[in-house]
Amino acid sequence: MALVIAQAISAQARPESFANLADRVSEAVVNITTSTVVAQGTGPAPMVPEGSPFEDFFREFQDRNGEGNRPRRTSALGSGFVISEDGFVVTNNHVIEAADEIIIEFFSGEELTAEVIGTDPKTDIALLKVDTDQPLPFVSFGDSDTARVGDWVMAMGNPLGQGFSVSAGIVSARNRALSGTYDDYIQTDAAINRGNSGGPLFNMDAQVIGVNTAILSPTGGSIGIGFSMASNVVTRVVDQLKEFGETRRGWLGVRIQDVTDDVAEAMELEEVRGALVTDVPEGPAAEAGMEAGDVILSFDGKPVDDTRGLVRQVGNTEVGKTVRVVVFRQGKTQTLKVTLGRREEAEGAVPTAQPNADTPEEPDSANMMGLTLSPLDSELREQLELNDDATGLVVTDVDNLSDAYEKGVRAGDLITEAGQQKIASISDLQDRVTAAREAGRTSILLLVRRAGEPRFVALPVANDD
Repeated sequence: MALVIAQAISAQARPESFANLADRVSEAVVNITTSTVVAQGTGPAPMVPEGSPFEDFFREFQDRNGEGNRPRRTSALGSGFVISEDGFVVTNNHVIEAADEIIIEFFSGEELTAEVIGTDPKTDIALLKVDTDQPLPFVSFGDSDTARVGDWVMAMGNPLGQGFSVSAGIVSARNRALSGTYDDYIQTDAAINRGNSGGPLFNMDAQVIGVNTAILSPTGGSIGIGFSMASNVVTRVVDQLKEFGETRRGWLGVRIQDVTDDVAEAMELEEVRGALVTDVPEGPAAEAGMEAGDVILSFDGKPVDDTRGLVRQVGNTEVGKTVRVVVFRQGKTQTLKVTLGRREEAEGAVPTAQPNADTPEEPDSANMMGLTLSPLDSELREQLELNDDATGLVVTDVDNLSDAYEKGVRAGDLITEAGQQKIASISDLQDRVTAAREAGRTSILLLVRRAGEPRFVALPVANDD
C-alpha cells in the first residue's frame, strides 16, 4: 500500500505533458535570421603549406568559381523571444553581432525586420525592436533565484535551423560561471543545440528564467550540458538597454583577489571570505580612502563572500549611488563611504603609479622563503621596463620546490609590500619577516607585481633561516 502511494506521489510530481505550456508560450518565441557581408577569405581557409604549389591550385580554383576577393553574404540562425506587445525582442548578442540585416520569423510564419536597440557583450544579451500595428504575444520574466536544482524546465528555439522546437529537462545546477565577469548561468539537461542561442528557458509557470546561451560539447551537438543566462541578470541588462541603449554598471575602482586560507592567517582574519584589494588606481575607492591590503567584507549592507560576488554587487548598483563599504585593515574594521562611478567609462583606466620612495643602494642579493631577491637598480629597472618611481625587491630566482614557486611567484616579479607595508630594501623585508615571527604568525603577506598587475601571496616564515 505504501509503495502504491509513493508511486502516485511520484507520478503527480512529473508533468504528464508539456503541451499546455508549449501552447501558452510558443507564439512569443521567434526564429532569428541574420545576414552579413564579409570579405572573401575571412572564413576558414584550406590548410596549405606556405610556398606549396597547391597555393596556386586553390587560387585558380577560387578564380574559376568566381570567388576571387569579392565580398560575399553569409547568414546565421538563432532564437529569441518577445517581451512586450509593442515588439521588444531579447536574444544573444552573438546571434546578431555585426549583422547587416535581422529578420524575425514568428510562429505564424510572419516575418518582420528588426533593429538593434542595444547590446551587452559582457552578458551576451541583445535587445531588438520590430514595428507592428498589432499587439504581439509576449512572455514575462520570472525570478531565477527561486529556481531549484531538480525543477522542470522547457527550452524553445530554432535548433540547427530546423524551425520551432521544444525540449524539456531539469535544472542541473545553478550559479555557474563560464568566462565572463557577470556570469550567472543556469545549467540544464534540456537539449540545447546550435540555433537555440537566444531562446528562452521556461519554468512550469510559463515564465522565462534563462536565456539559452551556450553548450558544453566535444562534438558540437547536445550532450545534456547547456547553459542559460539567469533571468535576474538579463532583466537588469534589458531595462538599461531599453532606457539608455547601453548598460550603466557601478564602478568601485579597485583590483581584487580572493581571500585564501593562508592569506586569512597572515592577516589574522577570523573568516576566509571577502575580497582582498591589491591595487587602488585613481577612482571612487581611492577618493574614499581605500588602500591596497584592505579586505572588503561588506558592500552596501550586504556581506561579500568572494571577488565574483563583489563584482556582481557593484555592477548591479546604481551609478552615482553612495554606498557604505566595510573593510578590514590592520586588524580592525573600518567603514568607508564610496560614491560609485560608471564602469563603462573606466574600462580603459590605467592604474596610478606607486608613490615615490627612496631606494637605498643594496648591491647584495638575499635568499629568503625560497626566493633570491635583489634591490632595484637602474639595470633591473631597464630590464623589467619599470618607472623611475617604482620601488621594491626583484625576484631573480625561485626554488622550484618552494611554496613561492607553487603559488606562482617567478623570476622577474617585483615585491612591493610585505606585511601590508611598503618595502624598498632587503632589510625592510627582513624586518617585516622578523615582526611576523615575533607576532606568532606562520606566514607573511607579500604584494607581488608582474607587468604592473598586482596580487597578494602568503608565504611561510616560521621555519625560514
